[in-house]
Amino acid sequence: MATEHTTRRPDALTLEVVELIGDVVARYYTDYEEAAGEHALTGAQARLLGLLSLEPLPMRKLAQRLKCEPSNVTGIVDRLEARGLVERRPDPADRRVKLAAATETGRRVAGELRDGLRFAREPLAGLSSAEREALRDLLRRMLAQ
Repeated sequence: MATEHTTRRPDALTLEVVELIGDVVARYYTDYEEAAGEHALTGAQARLLGLLSLEPLPMRKLAQRLKCEPSNVTGIVDRLEARGLVERRPDPADRRVKLAAATETGRRVAGELRDGLRFAREPLAGLSSAEREALRDLLRRMLAQ
């Protein structure tokens, strides 16, 4: 039996917001791919490096965060490791688990990637601090549901 929530059609404003969110996501990914290309990285490599620049993570958790298969993560880590951007190390909490971690060079490149995102500099910079805070809070609220 369908509920009212599943059978009700979205209103025009909701549809417009959904389209705008899609446009924002597409623009973000395009910008991220371009910034990654400036460092001879793929978008997936850049996203993984960005995650590891924040904290070392086991391969399984990386796969969950990137929403891909663990075998794909292994290949990405291998390529980043070959470039000296990532290293594998034992997890101090469980020596059977290997963590992937950004090297100092990897953290520097990840920082340059973040700094190189035009999307963060241009459209968001055009918003006031209060507007960016309101947008952040609304997005957090949406994601919490």
